[in-house]
Amino acid sequence: MPQPAHLLLQQPEGKTLEFKRDLSSPRNVLKTLVAFANSAGGRLVIGVDDDRTLLGVTDPLDAEERLCNLIADSISPRLIPHVELLSLENRTLLVIEVFPSSARPHYLSSQGVETGTYIRLGSSNRQAGPDWIAEMHRLALGQVFDEQPMPTLNRNDLDMASIARLFGPQRSLSDKGLQTLKLLRPEQGRMVPTRGAVLLFSPDRELYFPDAWVQCGRFRGQDKVDIFDQQDIRALLPDTVEQIELFLKKHAYKTARFGAMRREDVWSIPLAILREAIVNALVHSDYAQRGTPIRVAFFDDRIDIESPGLLLPGMTIEDMKSGISRIRNPVIARVFRELGLTEQWGSGIKRIFESAAQQGLPEPLIEEIATGIRLRIWLAQPHAAGQTPAPADDTPILQRLESRLGSRLESKLAAKVLMHLTTQPMGKADLAKALGHTTVSGELHKQIRRLLDSGHIEMTLPDKPTSRLQRYRLTEAGQALLQQERP
Repeated sequence: MPQPAHLLLQQPEGKTLEFKRDLSSPRNVLKTLVAFANSAGGRLVIGVDDDRTLLGVTDPLDAEERLCNLIADSISPRLIPHVELLSLENRTLLVIEVFPSSARPHYLSSQGVETGTYIRLGSSNRQAGPDWIAEMHRLALGQVFDEQPMPTLNRNDLDMASIARLFGPQRSLSDKGLQTLKLLRPEQGRMVPTRGAVLLFSPDRELYFPDAWVQCGRFRGQDKVDIFDQQDIRALLPDTVEQIELFLKKHAYKTARFGAMRREDVWSIPLAILREAIVNALVHSDYAQRGTPIRVAFFDDRIDIESPGLLLPGMTIEDMKSGISRIRNPVIARVFRELGLTEQWGSGIKRIFESAAQQGLPEPLIEEIATGIRLRIWLAQPHAAGQTPAPADDTPILQRLESRLGSRLESKLAAKVLMHLTTQPMGKADLAKALGHTTVSGELHKQIRRLLDSGHIEMTLPDKPTSRLQRYRLTEAGQALLQQERP
C-alpha cells in the first residue's frame, strides 16, 4: 500500500527512494529508474528540492506524458513503472514507482547493455560490471552459478579424503551420493564436478576461482593504516571457518569462569556471532566476481567481514535483518548445512542481530560497499593490538577438581571428559581434540561408554547413536557430581 506523500518525504534517500527537483536532467532520472528495476525496486519523487522543500511540478500532465515517452524510448528491455500525481500543500508531485523486474538487466538503450546498465548502491546509481550482468543473464535462464558443471574435470580433482573426513561414514561418497549433494552432475555421458564442488573441495580451487580465499588482518587502531598481523587462508571452504576463528582467537583472550555448576570459557570477542557472520560470508559470496577475496579485519573496536557480491535483485538490507534470504550458492549452502555449519537457511543474519542485543553489544552494521557487503560487529571492550590482557587463572582450582573427580570415577580421562562437557555438548572427535589427542582412542570410547552407563552424561541424539552429529552432554547427575567434588 503506497505511503502518504507527507510520510514519504520524511524518509531519507536510499536504495529504494530518491528525490529530484525536476525533469531538467532526464538522463539522471532514467539512470535511477534503471537502477531501481535492476535492484530492489524503488520510488522516484519529482518536485522536491535537496532540502526537502516542496517545489511541485509545473504542468503535471505534460511532465507525466513526457516522462512516460522518455521511459518507453530510452530503456531496454521495456520498463513499465507505475506513474502517479500526488497533491501536497497545493503542490503536485510526480511519483514513479518501479518494481523489481524479471527482465533484468535493464539498460539505457543509447549506451547498450555493457555500459548502460546501472544498479543501486545505497543512495547512488552505479554502473554494473560484467560479473553482475553475467549473473543476471544466468538468473534469467534459471541457472545458478555454483550448480554449473566443470566439464574438463572429474571426481579425482576433488579432495575425496577430506570429503570423507568431514561427512563421516554415514554419507555415501558414490557418484550417486555426490550427485545428491550436487557436487557431481552428468555432462555428456560422464559425471563431472560442479563449480560448487570445486569451490568447496578442490585443492586447486584458485586455478579456476583466483579470488576464492580469505584475507585476515589485525590492525592497530580503528582504520587500515597500521597493520599488526595478517594471514591468507586458503583451506577448503568448510575448514576455513575454523581457520578464521583461530586467527581471531589469536588476537583475543578468554577467561575461565567456574560457577556453581560448571566451568565456562568466556572469550573477549563475541565468537558465536562472528562464526555466524563468517559462515554467512562464505555461503553468500559471489565467487564469479574477480578482484577481491573475502576479508576479515580485526580493529581495536570492531571486526569487519567483507564478502564480494552485491545483494541479489529484490533484496534489501532490511530484508536480511528480518530473516529473508536468497541463496546465491545453494550447493555450498547445502553442504554447510549437512556439515552442521549452518542451521535454518536465511536465519543467520537475524540471529546475529538478536545475539548482539542479548549480549548488550551495539547493533551490528550491514552496508553495501563498492565490492559487496560489509558486516560490522562491535566489541564490548577495546582491544589494543599486541596488548592482550592476561586472563584470570583458575588452573589450581580446576586441577584439584580434576584430581577429586578422577578418584571418584577411577579414571583421570573420565574426569577430563566430564569437565570439558561443562562448556558445551561435544562429539567424540571434538573431545579428542580438546584433550590434545590426534584421534579418538579406544580408551576414550571406553570412558564415554562408562559415563553413559553411569548416567553422568547422555546423548543429544539418543535415537541415532551412530549419527555423525551425535554429541554428549552432562545430565543432572553429572552436574551434581561436579558440584559435590568442587574444591
